[in-house]
Amino acid sequence: MQLSARRQLILVIAIALISVGGAYALFYVARSSGGWGTTNHGTFVEPAVTAAELSWPLALVDRRVWWLWTVASDCEARCRKAVKDLRALQILLNRDADRVRRGFSGSPGAPPPGWLDEYPAITAFDANTKRLAPGVYIVDPIGNLVLFYPFEVDPKLILEDLKHLLRVSQIG
Repeated sequence: MQLSARRQLILVIAIALISVGGAYALFYVARSSGGWGTTNHGTFVEPAVTAAELSWPLALVDRRVWWLWTVASDCEARCRKAVKDLRALQILLNRDADRVRRGFSGSPGAPPPGWLDEYPAITAFDANTKRLAPGVYIVDPIGNLVLFYPFEVDPKLILEDLKHLLRVSQIG
């Protein structure tokens, strides 16, 4: 009887140790494989950057809206395509479209390109873009640059991330 009880105790402890050991092993293997813990398609902006640090107009922060911001020193074909795609992306947001605005920043000293006249709902101004990589940024209502996407990214991935942010956001 005593031998049977010891075997049961050893079996229970062995099962617990195997379970805990397997969980730790799975954790470290999954963590080293990359992409651990995130479901977003964009790259987090690190170190954290705010619109105020970039000397962007504070009127952007005062509004309770998210921004899809295009940054480029010289807006060529891929940049123009991104601006066009962001317009379509905002339309695809349906009922959340009023929670999102679009913006464009180019090099300082250069007048806003004339092609932006096709997009009357876009906010454009010259800014120092040297600190930021050219591409599309999602900016939260507080003014934090949250996610970055290169111009080559599929707009559907931006839409998926933006819908997720709008769904979980409690600030805008």
